[in-house]
Amino acid sequence: MSAPTTHTTLTIASRRRSFSHLAPLLRARAGWVVLLVVAGLANAGAGLVGPWAIGRLVDELPAGAGEDVVWFCAIAVAVAGIVMALGTWIGAWALAHIAMPVVAELRTDVVDAAMSLESQRIESTGTGDLVSRVADDSRKISEAAAQVLPLVVESLLVVIVSAAGLVAIDWRLGLVGLVALPMYWLTLRWYLPRSEPIYKEERAAFGRRAGRLLGGLTGAQTLRAYRAEEGEMTRIDAASGEARDLSIHVFRFLTRAFGRNNRAEAVVLSLLLIAGFALVWFGESTAGAVTTAALVFHRLFNPIGALVGLFDQVQSAGASLTRMVGVIDEATASPRRPRTAIDRGATAAPALVIEDVWFTYEEDPNSDNHVLTGVDLRIDSGEVVAVVGTTGAGKSTLARIAAGLSAPSRGRAMLANGGTASAGEEPGEDLTALPESVLRGHIAMVAQEVHTFVGTLRENIALPVDEAPDDAILSALDTVGADWARTLPQGLDTVIGDGGQRLSPVQEQTIALARLVLADPDFAILDEATAEAGSAGAHVLEGSARAALAGRGALVVAHRLSQAETADRVLVMDHGRVVEAGTHAELVAAGGRYAELWEAWSA
Repeated sequence: MSAPTTHTTLTIASRRRSFSHLAPLLRARAGWVVLLVVAGLANAGAGLVGPWAIGRLVDELPAGAGEDVVWFCAIAVAVAGIVMALGTWIGAWALAHIAMPVVAELRTDVVDAAMSLESQRIESTGTGDLVSRVADDSRKISEAAAQVLPLVVESLLVVIVSAAGLVAIDWRLGLVGLVALPMYWLTLRWYLPRSEPIYKEERAAFGRRAGRLLGGLTGAQTLRAYRAEEGEMTRIDAASGEARDLSIHVFRFLTRAFGRNNRAEAVVLSLLLIAGFALVWFGESTAGAVTTAALVFHRLFNPIGALVGLFDQVQSAGASLTRMVGVIDEATASPRRPRTAIDRGATAAPALVIEDVWFTYEEDPNSDNHVLTGVDLRIDSGEVVAVVGTTGAGKSTLARIAAGLSAPSRGRAMLANGGTASAGEEPGEDLTALPESVLRGHIAMVAQEVHTFVGTLRENIALPVDEAPDDAILSALDTVGADWARTLPQGLDTVIGDGGQRLSPVQEQTIALARLVLADPDFAILDEATAEAGSAGAHVLEGSARAALAGRGALVVAHRLSQAETADRVLVMDHGRVVEAGTHAELVAAGGRYAELWEAWSA
């Protein structure tokens, strides 16, 4: 069952669930992970050579050591520098082979999941939320993987190795250094529970801002037509202001964390120097050892500061990860059919049947707010049924259910199998229970809004049938009267879509109808599929639609009553109910609702 549509956003996964989704992706690259850790440990260990060399010089030069000690320490530091350079390069190389493929696979999983979500779910949350997750959150994780993750891994390994080195120099000084742990822990204990909700709210605000911007850009023409630009700009400004204020709040919050971190460093370094002075005073340690310990601890300032400083970006990326995995989880929880090739071996269905179908967008299927109420419909093979009615009558919802894209809240939508009913119900297979390959072999839908993808004309038409031969594609174009396709500069190789060859609405719609012909389903669902043609192209496109429907059953949501006039049967809908049914001639003669519509249309 799909997620309840009462949510204002798509699902947000838990942090544990999000990282468990990454675990198998990381295990597949275990070799690179081991190489990264080895290189990081070598790099961090080489960083201790400098403090060790200075400590040795502090002890031995006053005691009269010669230049041999200086040369030895200098060579050791130089070798350590080479090791650090190699370790940094190898670590970056290994991390690139870990992070970039993982991010790419995650992005692919999210896009794949987003494409399987039901449209009413996306409409209920707003397209901005989904676009923000696929675009903004994906970009945030990519940036974190490329810029933040290398610093975090390096800093973490430096902290671990340096802490071990401090204990190795003098265990008593190491104990003093441990005083930093509870202070850092208190900082994190204060920081972590407050940071996650702040960063989640910040990312959600970015999503709302993206939704407002997207709506303003895509609806610019409508805004100009109604002179509503100022009002929409006010709403965009409010959404942007909310995102800005949250970002400022996050920055202030982060500076407080820095202050707590710096206090811990100052206190522990002071204690370390005091303890070291006492150990030297009583002859328990050397000045060189204390110097080395102080330098090693000082060396921790930058990586620990980096860990805390980058934690906001890590938290922000973590919030983005939970939002992206949330899309995957929601798609997994919803009924999902694998996208496979059309099953050409499917037996032709004798009828498309809708029995006592009720539908509501509410979570409760027994809600009184129904879009469809007790609709019954049977479309036999080769029969064309037109559906007419005012806006909001439930026509498009009926079309989606007939196409198997939405499941009824009550009742059945099925393909009749021609068997004998045993309990008063016609036997058949529910549309939402059929495998995708079988369903697409029987039913195809053409909606009012047609999308042309960036690619060749061949690729756009062959969407339902991968690697369809050119003669089949040309035959489909000829069937729908798309003679214009043969006049394109590169024929089927002409690039269309954004940045490609510009096509008229009529041409784009004939591409959709050609896809239908190429798919060759038993039944076709046309949801106002000729509405975008305008008056000038209506006659041409309606002829193309009739040619595409020849020999197959069809449910046509009619934008023009001329489509209903040529249909075998007409349904008139009002407030989710079928109020009239019959042929065009019968309904006109009956003098009811359809007759009124026809009279107005004819006039």
